[in-house]
Amino acid sequence: MRKDFFSSTPLKTPWTVSSDQARAIRLAALARQALIAEAELTPKPGLVDRRGTGAHSDLSLAIMTRSARAIEPYLCEMALISGRNYPSQPLRERLAAIGREAEHAMLKATSGSNAHKGAIWILGLLTSAAAMQDEDLAPASTITGTAKRIASFGDRATPRLVSHGDLVANKYGVAGARGEALGGFPHVVEIGLPILHSRRASGATETVARLDTLLGIMSCLDDTCLLYRGGEEALVTAKAGTAAVKSAGGSGTTLGKQRLQRLDHRLLELGVSPGGSGDLLAATLFLDAVERGENEVQADRSGSEEIYGAD
Repeated sequence: MRKDFFSSTPLKTPWTVSSDQARAIRLAALARQALIAEAELTPKPGLVDRRGTGAHSDLSLAIMTRSARAIEPYLCEMALISGRNYPSQPLRERLAAIGREAEHAMLKATSGSNAHKGAIWILGLLTSAAAMQDEDLAPASTITGTAKRIASFGDRATPRLVSHGDLVANKYGVAGARGEALGGFPHVVEIGLPILHSRRASGATETVARLDTLLGIMSCLDDTCLLYRGGEEALVTAKAGTAAVKSAGGSGTTLGKQRLQRLDHRLLELGVSPGGSGDLLAATLFLDAVERGENEVQADRSGSEEIYGAD
């Protein structure tokens, strides 16, 4: 199925894409576009963007883009098997198996770099949940509620592997990616989407709206990527820095820009990156497009628009 849907070589026999297949293709494409838009958004503190590698030595914008494209077919498969289905133990385990295949494809495309392991978990759940809805314009809260029910089932097919996020979650008593899913993605529904919508409504450019959304998520999330690489100092630094940008009026003001730059420099000094927040920004962009019935996530324009509008 993946080969036929995404091959650039036309099929030799006539065929028709079913409505379920078309929906799965659309959802997977939105997920891929959301991941690329998040990666390209500039300037992000500590993260890969158009300027460079951020705090990473093994990632780049090109690698992030290759990774997003490599996992798209697997997200499509997750959506396809979820259509006309419901959360259950067997489905959860099928999704987990496809997710492991997606991780292998990601590592192959990136020569071993972990570009999107967390995003595969997050967007895998959300594309599956979105495919289950009766209506294409289902509210984000309905989709995340369904994703929560899917995540509530364990994966019995393989022994439980302990990830970096799991280690950090246990050490510091934070939720981590699994806890975020089991909570119904509160940092997306209660923080990310409201900030994105309000900043757009205020007249901010899309770049500023997305940057402020990322900063809003960072200000509240106990990001396990920060904790794993830099401990509590990194998390406290990130939260304090985002609060400073917010108090300056956001990333669209002159003072906010200066404070965002200061935060970026500090995270680079610490060698840390808020990767969990980046994944949740991608999830926010994905759900924003889904609930509005869009056929594509607007591409990032950080390099072509005026990033910082008038004060």
